Amino acid sequence: MNSHSAWTPDMEILKKTLNENDPELFNIIKNEKLRQRRGLELIASENFTSLSVLQALGSCLHNKYSEGYPGQRYYGGNEYIDEVERLCQQRALETYGLDSDKWGVNVQPYSGSPANLAVYTGVVEPHGRIMGLDLPDGGHLTHGYFTEKKKISATSMFFESMPYKVNPETGLIDYDQLSTLVNLFKPKLIIAGISCYPRDLDYKRFREIADQNNSYLMADMAHVSGLVAAKLAPNPFEYSDIVTTTTHKTLRGPRAGLIFYRKGVRKVTKTGEEKYDLESKINQAVFPGLQGGPHNNAIAGIATALKQAQSPEFKEYQQQVKLNAKSLAKELAAHGYSIVTGGTDNHIVWVNLRPAKLDGSRVEKVLEEISIACNKNTIPGDTKPLNPGGIRLGTPALTTRGLKEQDFKKVAEFIHRGCQLALDINSRSGPMLKDFKNKLTEDPEFQQRIKNLKKEVESFSEQFPLPGFDEF
Repeated sequence: MNSHSAWTPDMEILKKTLNENDPELFNIIKNEKLRQRRGLELIASENFTSLSVLQALGSCLHNKYSEGYPGQRYYGGNEYIDEVERLCQQRALETYGLDSDKWGVNVQPYSGSPANLAVYTGVVEPHGRIMGLDLPDGGHLTHGYFTEKKKISATSMFFESMPYKVNPETGLIDYDQLSTLVNLFKPKLIIAGISCYPRDLDYKRFREIADQNNSYLMADMAHVSGLVAAKLAPNPFEYSDIVTTTTHKTLRGPRAGLIFYRKGVRKVTKTGEEKYDLESKINQAVFPGLQGGPHNNAIAGIATALKQAQSPEFKEYQQQVKLNAKSLAKELAAHGYSIVTGGTDNHIVWVNLRPAKLDGSRVEKVLEEISIACNKNTIPGDTKPLNPGGIRLGTPALTTRGLKEQDFKKVAEFIHRGCQLALDINSRSGPMLKDFKNKLTEDPEFQQRIKNLKKEVESFSEQFPLPGFDEF
């Protein structure tokens, strides 16, 4: 055997599996896999990605540095990396039915937040003005969120932001108020996007409002990109100048982001055609402006997820996501809970717990104890994000595992029983959240009730398959 091809003793560590090399870490990962299999994952921004995506993430593409863009790299050896990135770009445009003469796409953002920041950096520029849906009303941190005491997100630190709101009675976006605010604030860019809002967005109305002030319209479709791909949600590309998204929520890919931008003529004026110049601004903001080398393994993961998104099976999955969300909302309402906006058009169920004399922090804690994962969430009118009045639920992850409408009736029952348990604990504990947690963990009666309910939840959940690697 050629000595140069042999594994020397000092190289043996490179051949060992994770289990052999680091059993401590391996066991932690196995425990997380077990938690996912036994629990009910209802966090709206989560999903269980496919085996092919996980294989791409764990491939040799991880090893390669490739700063720059296809055909224009700062490192050699990127022939196949260029092929991967171009394939991903091609599939991104195909998935959403876009003409490459009119749209381009950057597939390098590490996730949705960096994607949004790159757009603002390249298009709005520091201290430029943006408007997004307020976080307590269902918006996202990166849409310019700040409080009266502090600028929370970098997007409110480096850009001047003004939130628009929902109608406090209906929970629906107040487009008339938005129109008035746009005329006053004159933002360079308006964000049509959500993090917890369960209704379809009226992109046509957003476009009309943006045109009042010649503002750019950016749709952040992170939560609904899978539904858009399946043509089961309004199409933001029809009216937007820029569209951003994550790829790991309803799209069911890896944790990464995409930025789509228009090309060609923006509008025709008396002096001639005004053309878009978004491509160079956005690409330069992503690299070298905000990021270094792209994560090529993630880009490959996006590419294979986009291939799946073009299949009939993916459309069936997205149809079921919506049916399950409606079933969950209906059943929770039947149990007496207040559903913000009265229902859902997408995968999100937004629950107002205040009428039930509960809050998001207490319910999230109890549900976590019985192996149901959700997140506490602000509701319209909340002023303290760390003490919110609601929870956000989502159906993509459990739909991936094969749950149907009837199964979500059982899920709703488990949530209701968890909320009733939270009420009982609250009635016998002090006023502070720490008092509630202490009572939950130290009272033998409540510990036994939690144990019994957790056993039921896990027995139910383990009936359903979980994609990915068997062990981890």
